[in-house]
Amino acid sequence: MVFVAPQRDFHSLVLYRLHVELDRFAPADHKVRQEMSVKLGPRQRPEPDLIVLAPGTFTGSEVTYFDAADVVLAVEVISPESALRDTKRKPVLYAEAGIPHFWLVEETQGKATVVVHELSPTTRSYVVTGIHHDRLKLSVPFPIDFDVATLYEP
Repeated sequence: MVFVAPQRDFHSLVLYRLHVELDRFAPADHKVRQEMSVKLGPRQRPEPDLIVLAPGTFTGSEVTYFDAADVVLAVEVISPESALRDTKRKPVLYAEAGIPHFWLVEETQGKATVVVHELSPTTRSYVVTGIHHDRLKLSVPFPIDFDVATLYEP
């Protein structure tokens, strides 16, 4: 049996709004998916909050997971119940699997903060490339520019 903690308003709203923003900015040949598992290796299928899939990734009604090689961005919205997994364990697993971009979204004084990570090809670990409180403007994995404050306005 797996018991799921009640979802917080912050997590739910940020997840929805970030999904909308990623859909808006992702190139047409990329696909955004929410809460789908990613096969990283044998017996390793975590479920990021959001993923962006590379061009050519097979999708369909019967798909239950995606391979790590198909994921260009994994996003975790931190909840108190999963904070240790989201900040310590999952980033290591995603990096080892070669997912090039990883974002953590956390609540800071009632507002969303997006911490952007990029995979270092030398160390095969993530390097923080920015901590965004106000505006998220990036050129990778695709051009994106939006107001982070809009992710959570209770």
